[in-house]
Amino acid sequence: MAKVMQCWDDGVVNDIRLIELLRKYNAKATFNLNPGLHNDERLEARWGEPGYSGWSCKGYISGKIGKHELVEIYNGFNVASHCWRHETAGIAPDDQFIKAAIDARKFLEDLFQRPCPGFAWPCGSYTEKLADALQTEGFTYGRTTENSLHVGKGTHPLILHPSCHFQHYDFYEKYEKAKCDNEIFYFWGHSYEMLDSEGMWNQLEMKLKFLHDDPDAVWYNLDEINWLELSQEQPIHATTQR
Repeated sequence: MAKVMQCWDDGVVNDIRLIELLRKYNAKATFNLNPGLHNDERLEARWGEPGYSGWSCKGYISGKIGKHELVEIYNGFNVASHCWRHETAGIAPDDQFIKAAIDARKFLEDLFQRPCPGFAWPCGSYTEKLADALQTEGFTYGRTTENSLHVGKGTHPLILHPSCHFQHYDFYEKYEKAKCDNEIFYFWGHSYEMLDSEGMWNQLEMKLKFLHDDPDAVWYNLDEINWLELSQEQPIHATTQR
C-alpha cells in the first residue's frame, strides 16, 4: 500500500480546472497560498503579449484567484502557508521571512476557520535555522522541492522532501517503489505548468485516474501524518535523488 498525497503552489487560476479533476477522482490535496499576492478580484491567466517582460511560465502568465473566492474554490481541500508574498529563505531577512510565513498562516486560519499547520518553502529554498524557527512557531511540516525515496523518514519535519514533481519523468516508477515499500508517495507542482495544453492536462488526468483505480493507493492529507514521529524513523536505504 502507498499513502498518496499531493500539494500545489501559488493559488493560481488554473487551480480551478485542477480542482475539477481532483473532485472527479476523489483525490485529496493541499494548496499552498500567498495571501499578499491575491487581489480582491480574480486576475485571469493569459499569454504574454510581445515585449512582455514580467514573470511567466514559457510565456504563460498564470493569473491569480481573487481573495473573495478563495474559500469557495478551495472548499473541501487543505490550504497552507507559502509565505505572505512568496518571500524566499536566504533572500528575505530571517525575521521578515518568519513573519511572512506566520502572517500567511494566520490569514488562512481566519479565512478558512480551521488550523493551517503546513508550510511550503517558496522556490524550495530553506535553512535549518529557519526550519527550527517555524517548528517553534507551531508549523508541523515544511515541503521543499528536492526528491526523496523515503518521504519524511530521518528528516526534519520542516524540511520535508517529497517523492517528485508531478511531471517527473519516472512518476509511475517512483509510485510503484513507494507502494512496494509501504511508504508515502508525495508529489507537488503548480497548475500553471500545464499552461492551456490539453495534452499536459490529459497526462495529469491519466495519473489521477491511475491512482484512483489502484486499490493499493490511499489518499491522505498532509496534516493526517505525524511528521515529527515519522522523522524519528530511519530509512533502510537512505537515498535522496534530485
